[in-house]
Amino acid sequence: MPRTAEDVETYLLQLDRRFENDAGTYLVSGGPDAPPIAIRIDPPIVAVRVSIGPVPGDDAHQTKLFRRLLEYNATDLMHASYGIEAGTVVLSAALELENLDMNELEAILSDIDLALARHVPVLHDLALS
Repeated sequence: MPRTAEDVETYLLQLDRRFENDAGTYLVSGGPDAPPIAIRIDPPIVAVRVSIGPVPGDDAHQTKLFRRLLEYNATDLMHASYGIEAGTVVLSAALELENLDMNELEAILSDIDLALARHVPVLHDLALS
C-alpha cells in the first residue's frame, strides 16, 4: 500500500518525536541544542535534511573540514551523508515514500541524531581552528 504524508506523521508520533508541520515540511526536534531536522514529502521521495553550518571561507579550514566530512560519510553514517549546498554544510538522506516503513524512518533519524551529537562539535572546531 502506498504511503502518504499522514503515514510519515503517524510514524513520527509512534517514535515519540516532537515536530511541527510547516507548509508540508515537518520540522522535527533534534534536541535542546540541535538544529531542527526537516522532513519534506515530495512524492515519490521523502527528503530528510538538517543544516549544520556555513563552510569556512579560507582554504586551510575548508580542506580540514571537507576531509572530515568525507571520513564521516565513509565510516560513521549508514543512511545519511554530508554535502555542501549554497555555502552551507548539510546532512541529508532520502527514502522512497511508496515503501516507507517506521523502521527506515527511525534509522535515518538515529543516524542524524548520532551525527548531531558526535560530529557537529568536531566539525565546528575544524571550521574555526
